Amino acid sequence: MIPRHEFLLQLLKEFFGDEKLTTAEIEERLQDRFGYRCPDELAKSLARLRRMGLIKGEPDRERGGWRWWLPEG
Repeated sequence: MIPRHEFLLQLLKEFFGDEKLTTAEIEERLQDRFGYRCPDELAKSLARLRRMGLIKGEPDRERGGWRWWLPEG
């Protein structure tokens, strides 16, 4: 059985690929793929994943939000 942490990493790699996505783009993908929409909790969840070191994030001044991606490696 795969440890939960590794399983989550596999899902994130499939979801992000090599792209840097805004919070709005992630929300749109979740809606398209899973019919899931929860904008307030999404930002909190992404921030939590960033603090855990599973994803990277930075403010995107051009788009007026955050941009998220997977760390290299």
